[in-house]
Amino acid sequence: MPTLLITGANRGIGLELCKQYLDKNWEVHACCRNPKNAKELNTLADKNKTLTIHELEVTDEAQMDALKKALKNKPVDILINNAGVHALGASQFGKTDDKAWEEAVAVNLIAPMKMMEHFVENVSISDKKIIASMSSKMGSMDDNGSGGAYAYRATKAALNAVMVSAAHDLRHLDITALILHPGWVRTDMGGPHGEISVEQSAQMLRKILSECDISDSGKFFDIDGTVIPW
Repeated sequence: MPTLLITGANRGIGLELCKQYLDKNWEVHACCRNPKNAKELNTLADKNKTLTIHELEVTDEAQMDALKKALKNKPVDILINNAGVHALGASQFGKTDDKAWEEAVAVNLIAPMKMMEHFVENVSISDKKIIASMSSKMGSMDDNGSGGAYAYRATKAALNAVMVSAAHDLRHLDITALILHPGWVRTDMGGPHGEISVEQSAQMLRKILSECDISDSGKFFDIDGTVIPW
């Protein structure tokens, strides 16, 4: 049975990916900050014995260490770094909030790097060997036609750079490192006017993950499978 490990799994795209992978008979390890308050995720776990919920604040390395011990020697076919923050307090020029910047760097950039470092061995002993990080087209400098969103854009662009380096550094392990844009999705973060639903986004993301191979490592994929210039 293939295995998924995903952060930010209590809502939105993360929750929907859990649902869809469970439907495809995957074992899912879903991470979120506060499992007690993750009602939908707990309801899903009650119905699926192959879903395990883990408490993980992605900026807490002690919790990440504990998760690593819990998953020792467990093959992880796909690791998805999905947790992220929009950093609205660091969006406008002239209104920079240091704490918002620090949170964005910690969650959007350092946490995915730490997750890769902690679970690279689990991924390397699996069949599929994929590490994917949820970025955004807003991290593309080529696509930036409106400005603003300083911390969000900057941390997603930096995340892209991290993933490209990982693609090179992990190639000897046959690990495919991917950067994903989930589309403009109708979620709490994307807002009610998004172009696609969470169900559509998750389905299209799964298609990309199912069709990729090592030759795609380091690529920045749009939701339709095309490569985003950045």
